[in-house]
Amino acid sequence: MHKRIGITGGIGSGKTTVCRLFETLGIPVYYADYWAKWLISNDAAVKNGIIELFGAAAYTPDGAYNRAYVGQIAFNDPDKLQRLNALVHPAVERHSRQWHAEQTAAPYTLKEAALMIESGSHQFLDGLIMVTAPESVRIERVMARDGITEAEVRARIRNQLPEADKVALANWVINNDGQQLIIPQVQRIHALIKR
Repeated sequence: MHKRIGITGGIGSGKTTVCRLFETLGIPVYYADYWAKWLISNDAAVKNGIIELFGAAAYTPDGAYNRAYVGQIAFNDPDKLQRLNALVHPAVERHSRQWHAEQTAAPYTLKEAALMIESGSHQFLDGLIMVTAPESVRIERVMARDGITEAEVRARIRNQLPEADKVALANWVINNDGQQLIIPQVQRIHALIKR
């Protein structure tokens, strides 16, 4: 069976950019946030659990996920947020394993997730890549990308484990500080994983 490698990093570190480079090398990438949103809208067990937790208003009358409503409650109620994550994270892990098993032509696959270490899903993988960037660079990137204030970016950063804690768990680190070239870093890690 081919390897499952995780790729993570703090908000604004450039995980997506790095993943696109691995994709150019023929490596399939499982984008956990994308699939979490898909499962929230399409997986009956996840939907029913969310309705049980947040009430019928968690979905609009036409069946669309009411992200703003759920977010308003979850981010002000740590218990509800923990219970929401306990519904979604295992569903994403099951789905990612199934997806990985279908990628038979690749030497390995990547699973990209911002909260991979926080959710504990890194423990189920064969290796971990951490994408890093200085906090000041990350803040600038997220402000430009999402059109939000520095205070809002800092609040999101506080909800993630410190970068140093993640680096300590990583097998490989990609420095995406805007100074060092990332393509050679990606190529080196790709060669090591394929070995």
